[in-house]
Amino acid sequence: MSPKLIFLAVAVLAAAYFMFGKKGDVSSAGARELVQKGARLVDVRTRSEFTEGHLPGALNLPVQDLERRLSELGAKDQPVVLYCRSGQRSARAARILKAAGFTAVHDLGSISNW
Repeated sequence: MSPKLIFLAVAVLAAAYFMFGKKGDVSSAGARELVQKGARLVDVRTRSEFTEGHLPGALNLPVQDLERRLSELGAKDQPVVLYCRSGQRSARAARILKAAGFTAVHDLGSISNW
């Protein structure tokens, strides 16, 4: 297989991944049910992205600020549902929360998965 063909295949797969968003560890229905039952919905995108549009009831905690704002999430056993634009930042946020001792962390991935 030629290097150009390999590059093209990788580029197509990467584009599809970013276009359709990374799936997290919780489904759309699962995330909605968790939020209806009281889970904290957290948008880990930047403030400007959040201002442009977000899910109703979401708290904006940009991933780059998350470690210093953990107290805003409440009890470490309270369920938290995370999302971002593509799923990369929500996955990073999930790792941060789990490392900090949060026990009910759910990553929706991309906002488009809602």
